Amino acid sequence: MSSDIDEQLSSRTADLRIVVDDLSGPKVAALLTQHLAEMYDNSPADSVHALDLDALRGPDITFWSAWEDSELAGCGALKRLDATHGEIKSMRTATDRTGRGIAATLLNHLIAEARARGFHRLSLETGASDYFAPAQRLYARHGFEVCPPFADYIEDPHSVFMTRTL
Repeated sequence: MSSDIDEQLSSRTADLRIVVDDLSGPKVAALLTQHLAEMYDNSPADSVHALDLDALRGPDITFWSAWEDSELAGCGALKRLDATHGEIKSMRTATDRTGRGIAATLLNHLIAEARARGFHRLSLETGASDYFAPAQRLYARHGFEVCPPFADYIEDPHSVFMTRTL
């Protein structure tokens, strides 16, 4: 059964093109604006750790956009914390494309990139409310486990910290 589901997801995401993005396009800007707005709608302001366009252009971050033909399907970023530890940032699927395996494909891409960069650990922060439950399930399915705060994060009841070894 699992292989049937994997085959269905593979066929639905076979035409997904994931590219390094300079964050200059209006579709990417619109998706990230929506992402930030929803983060603020679902978490207290001091618990929102999503990055804006300028922060995502930082030298320690690589940002990817995912495309189906000319339509933006999603995005994700990888932040270098140190020589062996990376962080996933700004994982987002376009609202009209959820449930099609795009997030899983993007996440697998980020994991592969982290390995290629020599990272031994990959971590992330997501929200703790019910709104973030699908993201938490996605990360858990891909081997991420709840962990204490990492990097510069502090304990926060509105945040869930997750990590996995590579």
